[in-house]
Amino acid sequence: MSKTAFWRVGEIKKHARSAVTHQTISEFMAKKDGVIEIEGSVVEALPNAMFRVELTNGHKVLAHISGKMRQHYIRILPEDKVIVELSPYDLTRGRIVYRYK
Repeated sequence: MSKTAFWRVGEIKKHARSAVTHQTISEFMAKKDGVIEIEGSVVEALPNAMFRVELTNGHKVLAHISGKMRQHYIRILPEDKVIVELSPYDLTRGRIVYRYK
């Protein structure tokens, strides 16, 4: 095989790999299996960026801020309405993923 043939095969493999990776990442980000999203309001702010959140169904959970919210310096104050993601494995802890304006 010539040098150009190897180059083309490598490009095809690289292109196919990036397309597959992009597709699986976008599918993963679009839907997280088993995650429960529920609305609530922040009752109190605790140390280490933790918050006590009362959910719409009356339960209180301990929640932390998601990484993207930390990156964009989104402030969360008591009485803010938020969306919390809960894991089905531990329904007493969650992650705040959105703050209503």
